[in-house]
Amino acid sequence: MATPPLSPLAAAALRVGEPERILEVECGDGDAALFLAREFPRARIRAVDRDEGAVRGATSRVGLDPEGRIAFKAGAPGDLPFPEDLFDLVVAVDAAPDSKEAARVLRPGGRLLRVQTRRQSPLGGLRGWLEERRRARAGFAAVESTAAGEGSFAVFRLAGASPPRDAV
Repeated sequence: MATPPLSPLAAAALRVGEPERILEVECGDGDAALFLAREFPRARIRAVDRDEGAVRGATSRVGLDPEGRIAFKAGAPGDLPFPEDLFDLVVAVDAAPDSKEAARVLRPGGRLLRVQTRRQSPLGGLRGWLEERRRARAGFAAVESTAAGEGSFAVFRLAGASPPRDAV
């Protein structure tokens, strides 16, 4: 039996403590955002995608949400429609978030989580080096990177305040 596509996200969720505010970038149909809402029942989840059709589709999947815990919005990774220092965790599943924008919307000490749901050759050469430099310039340090299920995940921490006690 094949490993569920979100198994790398499930494994990674164990490494980020108990975030209060989570942003998913390039949310598509909303599967990962809905998973995060179940995994972190006290957190508020916001998710963006540049495709307004995907946002409408994901929104239709939420159902009854009287507390407003989860919401989808149109937005691009390079221009996130949120104020500075709002989120504890930014998640990108099979997407490449803009490091500067992720750093802008994260609180000091917040986490950036990159998830790949299928095996891919690691970024190497010039492209990988450039991506690593962009993250470092934005203030991110690598915490952990590992294979999980059929994919992999990497956790990065934004410079600033100490991480929560229960986070890696």
